[in-house]
Amino acid sequence: MKVVINDCYGGFGLSREAEKYLGGNWYDYYTGNRANPNLVRCVEELGDKVNDHYSCLKVVEIPDDVEYHIAEHGGKEWIVENHRTWS
Repeated sequence: MKVVINDCYGGFGLSREAEKYLGGNWYDYYTGNRANPNLVRCVEELGDKVNDHYSCLKVVEIPDDVEYHIAEHGGKEWIVENHRTWS
């Protein structure tokens, strides 16, 4: 499975060119499924042109069966495999 993350401090963001590429529902990619094939294809095809001033988006490939979430600090993101936690 391919997942899009932001690989620099600042935060996930899309350039105007990427927003046009993705069409009218581009806002869904900020809060929605980062494994969306349209978003992945956009990042792969546009390369550096996909980024806004504060982002450096990249595609990370993880095993298909992994349940994950995206963690971040200061806007820099990484993928974390879900696990169980009790308190």
